[in-house]
Amino acid sequence: MIVIIGSINMDLVLRVPRMPLPGETITGGQFRTIPGGKGANQAVACARLSADDVKVAMVACLGDDAFGAELRAALRKDGIDDSHVTTIAGTASGIASILVDDNGQNSIVLASGANAELSPAHIDAARGLIEQARIVVLQLESPLPTVIHAIRLAHALGKTVVLNPAPAQALPTELLGQIDYLVPNEIEAAMLAGMPASGIDNDEQIAAVISKLRAAGSTNVLVTLGDKGVYAALESGSEHVDAQAVKAVDTTAAGDTFIGGFVAALAEGRSEAEAIALGQRAAAISVARVGAQTSIPSRREVAD
Repeated sequence: MIVIIGSINMDLVLRVPRMPLPGETITGGQFRTIPGGKGANQAVACARLSADDVKVAMVACLGDDAFGAELRAALRKDGIDDSHVTTIAGTASGIASILVDDNGQNSIVLASGANAELSPAHIDAARGLIEQARIVVLQLESPLPTVIHAIRLAHALGKTVVLNPAPAQALPTELLGQIDYLVPNEIEAAMLAGMPASGIDNDEQIAAVISKLRAAGSTNVLVTLGDKGVYAALESGSEHVDAQAVKAVDTTAAGDTFIGGFVAALAEGRSEAEAIALGQRAAAISVARVGAQTSIPSRREVAD
C-alpha cells in the first residue's frame, strides 16, 4: 500500500497569453475548475501508475462545501481509499488560483482552507492505515507540525518515507535523516540547503546543493529540473537523467506526476533507475495536457 498524507485543492485554472505585470489587467482565455492539490495529485498519480494489486490511500482534510464533495468523488473515481479524508464542518475546501501562459508555464496562489486543519491527531487516527503501508508520501502544503509528526511516525514504523518539500520552507535538520527520498526542485533544494536559489543551472551547482543536504542527513535526493530532467543523488551513485523532449502545454502537476510514477515503481519492488524512468515518462505525457489531475496518465498510456 502507498499512503499519501497531504493537501487536496480545487484548482481554478485560467489560461492567459502571458503573466500580467503588477497592477495590470489583461484578458484571459478558457477557465476551468480541476481537482488538484499536491497531495491529491500525487495520490492520483500513484493510483493511475501503479500495478493493479497496489492499493493507494490518502490522509487529508476537506471542507463541507460543494468543492469538497466533488474532490472526494474524484479520489474515489481513481480507487483511492478516502476513509481517512476528514470533512471539516464550517470550513471551505482548499483552492489554488492558477494562471497558465501560452508557453505552458504557470503561476499559482494557494488558499489552504481545510488543508490547514490537518493535525497530528488525524495522523494518529490513521496509524493503522500507515502500518499497512510500504511507502508514505508527504508534501508541505499541510501544517508543518503535522508533516513532522507524520514523518517521525512513518520512520519509526519502518516505512519508506518520500517528501516533496513544496512549497519550500525550512525543516528541522534532524528530520532530513528520517526521509528516505527527498524530491525537491532546484529552488526548493537550494532553500533547504541554505544557499541562493538563483543561478543554479548546471550539475556542479546542483551537486554542491545536494552535498549540503546530504551533510544534513539526506541520503537519497532527486532534484527535478523540469525540461532538463532529474539529478539523482542516490546511495548507489549520482546521475543526471535527461528528460524526454516534448512540447509543453501546461506544466501543472508535472512534478507530482513524476513522484507518482517513481513511488508506484518502488512499491512494485522495481529499481530506482526504473522508478525514475517511469516517473519521467509519465511527466512527459502530463505536460502535453491541460490541468492537474486531468493531465496525469494511466500506466497503460505510459506503456503504449
